[in-house]
Amino acid sequence: MAELHPILELTRGRVVESTHFGSIAIVDSTGKLLHSYGDPYGVAFLRSSAKPFQALPFVERGGVEHFNFTQAELSISCASHETAQIHLDTVRGMQEKIGIRESDLQCGAHLPGDPVILKKVIRENINPTPNFNNCSGKHTAMLAHAKMRGLPLENYLEPGHPIQQDILATFAAMCGIEKEKVELGVDGCSAPNFAVPLFNAALGMARLCDPQSLPVERASACKKITAAMTAHPEMVSNYGEFDCELMKIGAGRIVTKRGAEGFQIIGLMPGVHGENGVGIAFKVTDGDASRMNDQLESSARVRPATTLEILRQLQALSESQLKALAKFGPAKELRNHRGLLTGRSHPVFQLA
Repeated sequence: MAELHPILELTRGRVVESTHFGSIAIVDSTGKLLHSYGDPYGVAFLRSSAKPFQALPFVERGGVEHFNFTQAELSISCASHETAQIHLDTVRGMQEKIGIRESDLQCGAHLPGDPVILKKVIRENINPTPNFNNCSGKHTAMLAHAKMRGLPLENYLEPGHPIQQDILATFAAMCGIEKEKVELGVDGCSAPNFAVPLFNAALGMARLCDPQSLPVERASACKKITAAMTAHPEMVSNYGEFDCELMKIGAGRIVTKRGAEGFQIIGLMPGVHGENGVGIAFKVTDGDASRMNDQLESSARVRPATTLEILRQLQALSESQLKALAKFGPAKELRNHRGLLTGRSHPVFQLA
């Protein structure tokens, strides 16, 4: 069994009650490993953290201009949205521009994460449809990519489909790894997903934020994606959710995208931590399952706190920025349903 590296602890009284484990890789756009914790070469699936890379070949081929997509529509193409009304309306508007139907999406349906829409679904006994899936923006963009190139729509998720092959080749190139070495799996939304060493995932994010070494067309596409995500972070997740709030505070200098099972990827624009762009990838070994509070709001325990501690140690956020994000961590007081203080959660790693 691989060695486990503690990343976050929860205490109750004076006793450590729970410990989460993980590994971190921090890489600049030249391919230099700047900092790490645990195993920076451990292989993990990016899950939804791969979405900006999955949109990249579509953008690079001129898809945004072809369908006259707005920045908000491009942002939701890279999103794990919470199915707020703004998300449902945006995805529906994209499908009208493309000339496809919601039923063309093969992502399946699930309950919304947005509390307002979730309550409406329960109250009115609504059966969620594919647009409710938090990956519906990604799937709509994949269908747009296929339609733009005159390719079949009915099998757009097959690994051998030209757009999936295009996505795999682009992802591998961005991450500096041969595509044959990318481990493939099926994501929760049924699309192909990728597992690579944390180092390579971080390198891909660094290049996305600092594409100076890439061909002109790809560099332009990278800049469109990061500009869209930071201009409309509410489309990437939702108002109040960590990814959205971090990008708002980052003011165009930080890009982030969560993934299921405890994966997180963060990009720092050139000048935030050194002259080059920086990519950060980490994996919470035990998965970091979301929890729902009494207001039906879901949140993750480990990833936001870990992200903020990494950025604190890198001095990538000011004291005022950290204060504005304090509800997410790094250290938090834990209280029970009566509001009584029961313990604390806090990161326990030091970057090498």
